[in-house]
Amino acid sequence: MKISEEAIKVLRLLEKNKFEAYVVGGCVRDLLLGNEPKDWDITTNARPEQMLKIFPEAKYENVFGTVILPIKNKDGQTEQVLEITTYRSEQGYSDRRHPDEIKFEDELDKDLERRDFTINAMALRPLHSPPLVKERKNKAPLLGKEGLGEVEIVDFFGGQKDLKKKIIRSVGEPADRFKEDALRMMRAIRFSCQLNFVIEDKTKRAITKLAGSLKFVSQERIRDELIKILDSNKAYEGIMLLYELKLLQYILPEVERGVGVDQNRHHTYTVFKHLVLSLRYCPSKNWRVKLASLLHDVAKPQTKKFIKGDATFYNHDVVGAKISQKIMKRLRFSNDDIEQVTTLVRNHMFYYNVDEVTESSVRRLIRKVGVKNLKHLIDLRIADRLGSGVPKAKPYKLRHLEYIMEKVQNDPVSVKMLKINGDDLIKLLKIEPSPKIGTILDVLLSEVIEDPELNDKKILEKRSVELNKLELKELREQAKEKIEDKKTDDDMELKKEFWVK
Repeated sequence: MKISEEAIKVLRLLEKNKFEAYVVGGCVRDLLLGNEPKDWDITTNARPEQMLKIFPEAKYENVFGTVILPIKNKDGQTEQVLEITTYRSEQGYSDRRHPDEIKFEDELDKDLERRDFTINAMALRPLHSPPLVKERKNKAPLLGKEGLGEVEIVDFFGGQKDLKKKIIRSVGEPADRFKEDALRMMRAIRFSCQLNFVIEDKTKRAITKLAGSLKFVSQERIRDELIKILDSNKAYEGIMLLYELKLLQYILPEVERGVGVDQNRHHTYTVFKHLVLSLRYCPSKNWRVKLASLLHDVAKPQTKKFIKGDATFYNHDVVGAKISQKIMKRLRFSNDDIEQVTTLVRNHMFYYNVDEVTESSVRRLIRKVGVKNLKHLIDLRIADRLGSGVPKAKPYKLRHLEYIMEKVQNDPVSVKMLKINGDDLIKLLKIEPSPKIGTILDVLLSEVIEDPELNDKKILEKRSVELNKLELKELREQAKEKIEDKKTDDDMELKKEFWVK
């Protein structure tokens, strides 16, 4: 790994103008770990107005000393943006999120001591010969990193040592850092998950003590950190840390309600343990599927009832989808993400038995959840099974279902896939646009789902003429009857399989 050419140009130009300049924060951490930095942040003792003279194409539209420099390609299009920030210190955090006062500083140490964790509080620059500005005493070669040569690493708080020990440690007093910005508590857990590091004990104790401060943080920022935790390879460990350090109750209280809630004889774990273990064993790397695994049985505490001494959770899938939607709306997830997760939660109990389920019933399932969710639904079922302590993740019937799904996924499952459309019906039947056209298409689709061979334009035209003879009310009844998925029969089978009544 090496510093980007664009960043080096900025550093050298600032130094040429007699200012100090360093890459700082996460990009330094990533360089030292041998990872490719996602972006490059630069810090300098130059003031914003001085930077604007050096970089006339840059913009300064904030009060934090951060100048935005667009990096353009040969065609004049912006490829990336570099943030260059004046050394600063911060005072007072009355809202537990933003500083009440910002002061520009002349020395780098003042800037680094305001940062969150030691591994993010290092600065680095390549050395030049002869030096353009004063050299610090603690320069050191960055060994094993080709293309960098000799660099100066400024590390006042033991960040390099903590990188080697794989430790997340606050800069200075942990409580002070978390009082400045409560989101840092989630960031500590997120970095722990992303880097596979351990949070230092004093830092953990401060998180537990100040967990309630998370309520001062916006839902959007909490959502972003939660997604990054779920997107890591340590999602289970992250959720458990949120729980153990008392943060989860302020993020997903609905999940915590499952603590101590026993299930029925098919489940050896409490609802909470089942949910987090389902997340742990979820085979998908998609954070949305992981979230669905964590939420799929979230409604069990509310739907738990006893019938003849046995615990039942009837309709927990439907209620769970509604609760999941409420959670995700509260955390400001996008509509698309909400739709995908709630669809998975709503349908996680789909019934499938090799000898009983037909290709048409699989097509109905596809129509309900969408082709893109088929693999996700299988992964959710596997997570559910393993999270229940079932030793066999993918029994034969699930493998067979994957085969059938693959076989029928291109069969018509929506009106758009029919070989006839509304315009065709208007011409064929010589009728004005009306609700009757949509109803005829619904009936045609229901018949095609049962037998894809019927999706032939001539066959559909002939059938449309027959259906047109019926009254709209009669057509609607026929469409409703055929598209309802035989829900009553399916529900009975679900109850048998999952020990509900």
